[in-house]
Amino acid sequence: QVQLVESGGGLVQAGDSLRLSCLASGRTFSRYTMGWFRQAPGKEREFVAAIRWSGGNTYYRDSVKGRFTISRANAKNTAYLQMNSLKPEDTAVYYCAADPTYRSDYVPAAGWPYWGQGTQVTVFS
Repeated sequence: QVQLVESGGGLVQAGDSLRLSCLASGRTFSRYTMGWFRQAPGKEREFVAAIRWSGGNTYYRDSVKGRFTISRANAKNTAYLQMNSLKPEDTAVYYCAADPTYRSDYVPAAGWPYWGQGTQVTVFS
C-alpha cells in the first residue's frame, strides 16, 4: 500500500509561482512513476505531468509546458510540481498519483492505482 500526501497549494495572483510537494510512503518509491493531475469544478480530472522513476523522462500537458516542472527527490520519497507564471485557468484541486509499474499510457487518470487527497490551487487575476 502506498500513501501520498500533497502540500503546497494556496491562493495566488496570476503570474505568481507555487511549488507542490507529494510525500510518498513505501520503501520502493524510487521505482514508482509519479504523476500530477488536476480537477476543476465541473470538469474531469486531467493529466498535468508525469516523471519516470529515474527522473530522466518527464511529460507535460501542452498548456503547462514551459511553465510547470515536475521533479523528484527519491532520497526524500517526494515528488514536486513547480508551477510558474500561474494563470486563472490553472485553478483546480491538484492530485498526486503513483504507479509502481512502468506506465506507458500515463495520461488517463483511470488506472493509476494510488492517489493523494488533493491540494487546492486558486489563481486570481
